[in-house]
Amino acid sequence: QVQLVESGGGLVQAGGSLRLSCAASGLTFSMHRMGWFRQAPGKEREFVACINRSGDSTYSTDSVKGRFTISREGAKNTVYLQMNSLKPEDTAVYYCAAALWYSGYDAKGMDYWGKGTLVTVSS
Repeated sequence: QVQLVESGGGLVQAGGSLRLSCAASGLTFSMHRMGWFRQAPGKEREFVACINRSGDSTYSTDSVKGRFTISREGAKNTVYLQMNSLKPEDTAVYYCAAALWYSGYDAKGMDYWGKGTLVTVSS
C-alpha cells in the first residue's frame, strides 16, 4: 500500500520560511518522479514543483521560482519543499504526489497522493 505523508505545514508571517517533508512508503522511491502541488480555498489544485528520479533535475512554477526549492533524499524516501520569502498568496493545502511514468505537470497525471498539509501565511 502506497503512502505519502506530508508534514511541516503551519502558520507563518509573510517573509518567513517553512520546510515541508513528504515521507513515502510502499513504492520504489527511486523509480518515481516526485512533485508538490497546492490548492487554495475555492481554487483548483495547481502544480508547484517537481524533481526527477535521480534528483538532478527540478522544475517549478514561475510564481515560486527563486523562493521554493524541491529536493529529495533517497536514504529516507523523503521529498522536501523549502519555502522562503512566503507570501499570503502562498496560503494553501500542499500535497505531495508521485508518478512512475508521467512527465508533465498536470495533477491528473500523478499516480499517488498524500493527504496534504496546510500552510497559512499571514500578512
